Amino acid sequence: MINNFIITTLLIGCCSLPLNAQKQEKSLTIEVSNNWEHAKTDAAVVINLQKLKVGFKIKSAVVTEENIEIPSQLDDMDRDHKMDELVFVTDLPAQGKKTFKVMLSSEKSSKTYPARVYSEMFIAEPRKNRHQSVQSITVPGSSEIYNMIRPHGPVLESELVGYRLYFNEKQTPDIYGKFNKGLEIKESQFYPTDAQLAKGFGDDVLRVFDSCGPGAFKGWNGKKATHITPVDTRTERIISYGPVRVIAEIEVTGWKYQGAELNMMTRYPLYAGHRDLHIEAFFDEPLKNETFCTGVQDIIGSVSYSDHKGLVGSWGTDWPVNDTVKYAKETVGLGTCIPQRYVQSEEKDKDNYLYTVGAPQANYFDYYTTFTSMKETFGYKTPEAWFAYLLQWKEELDHPIKIKVK
Repeated sequence: MINNFIITTLLIGCCSLPLNAQKQEKSLTIEVSNNWEHAKTDAAVVINLQKLKVGFKIKSAVVTEENIEIPSQLDDMDRDHKMDELVFVTDLPAQGKKTFKVMLSSEKSSKTYPARVYSEMFIAEPRKNRHQSVQSITVPGSSEIYNMIRPHGPVLESELVGYRLYFNEKQTPDIYGKFNKGLEIKESQFYPTDAQLAKGFGDDVLRVFDSCGPGAFKGWNGKKATHITPVDTRTERIISYGPVRVIAEIEVTGWKYQGAELNMMTRYPLYAGHRDLHIEAFFDEPLKNETFCTGVQDIIGSVSYSDHKGLVGSWGTDWPVNDTVKYAKETVGLGTCIPQRYVQSEEKDKDNYLYTVGAPQANYFDYYTTFTSMKETFGYKTPEAWFAYLLQWKEELDHPIKIKVK
């Protein structure tokens, strides 16, 4: 009798357990408009999912254009295990618009799309000639981890360009130029072999020294750009691996700067089909009157261009690494574009063409940086062509697409 009672109780308990949650879906219509007088290629469409309040935890999405599925991705931006943004890219005609259908679902999907971007970071074990992929690393601010990380920090790649973010107080983007469009850094790891170079692989095309390279976010001491130091901790992480957008972040705590102690996170999204890198700075408290700076490196023998309203560029030729026997000089063009509302002054120090920037009472500001390598078969061959492109690039940034969710 006791055994029967136990069995009956267990059966009742099992029957009362919740069944698998039923699949939930929500359909949306997205209208994307380009009000600019020029066509846009691979325009980034970013949908804030938190504002939609769909009523369930989104685990997958399908985006279609005229009943044809297109690649997309979901990203958890704040690492709370909830998807915050839906992302895809599209071409838009001048003064044109497109309509997309989106199906959001509470069920995971095993579907994959061809990668148009790449991101990775490794811890190296040189004695055993191997390395281990890592997503995030946090170290004390006094640590010297730069040479333990491959390739010296997170790498971000689109078909056009590659960037790596230095894991040290410089926090400078370094650049990887290509002969041909395509993804190759997964294979070359930013350091192509002789055989890969013979096959037409690209490689490092700039020695950044202590400069801001292309668009590094820097401190300003009134005379020159300064590094992000001293800090209590420094974290570098990858939060998105594609297939249409990769994102890396650098976070510092306890940055002693201009009489304040700042906690700052800098985010770096790179989209498929893009050569420009979006740079966003987030602070845990509103800024006061702190002044920072960014711009482009004054490459040896460079020429420069500025519109004096937040756009600055340079073009020059130098050896990309200290080995001047094996490697030839490289010619590159750099550009940085800052919204004019953040600009305080235009400056020049020994290594850089700069703007000082600030955002009093704000927790956030952003800007863009970009580059070309003259080795590109698809790029720019003269400083005049590069500076003309920078002007067009700024105009495009000033005419963002419009997104309506219906």
